[in-house]
Amino acid sequence: MIKRSRFFTWYRVLPLAIVLVFGVISYAYSFAPSLIFKSLYPLSYEDEITSSAAAHGVDPYLVAAIIRSESSWDAESQSHRGAMGLMQLMPETASDMVSKGLVDGSQFSADDLLDPQTNIEFGCAYLSYLLSYFNGATDKAIAAYNAGMGNVDIWTQEDDLLRNAITFPETQAYLVRVTMAQTRYQELYPQAFC
Repeated sequence: MIKRSRFFTWYRVLPLAIVLVFGVISYAYSFAPSLIFKSLYPLSYEDEITSSAAAHGVDPYLVAAIIRSESSWDAESQSHRGAMGLMQLMPETASDMVSKGLVDGSQFSADDLLDPQTNIEFGCAYLSYLLSYFNGATDKAIAAYNAGMGNVDIWTQEDDLLRNAITFPETQAYLVRVTMAQTRYQELYPQAFC
């Protein structure tokens, strides 16, 4: 009789112990992501982003997400195609922003795209231009930032849901990556751009 009562005692305690273990893991996990994700989603140049994003009417968290996705916060980054700086802008795109009157060419030079403030200014202007072109559709602006406006125009004619129409795997992944990064930045740095 004694052996049987011990078995039932452990039998009752085991589920409680399992629930306790999962509770501790859940509690630890609720705080760990902030520490882990902040190392995966660093944030720099808050003043420059805040200033340029406000001037061009774009979400600073979207700007941070694009910077993370384009250059991983490396201001000296240059692609094999010639894109430069934090937001990986082509010099031609920067010059176009000056000619369209979206950036003051006397204050910011299209030849200085490795300067973080200059790059962020041109990047925010370009992002604002894309958002305006696509009537505020963030997903289309993000896709166009990666693949160009012409491709997005073609894709939107093929399917109402942009994700289904994108034919470039790189752009599909880019759209997901930037959107996820924007959400992470909003969660991790809620007061960063106030």
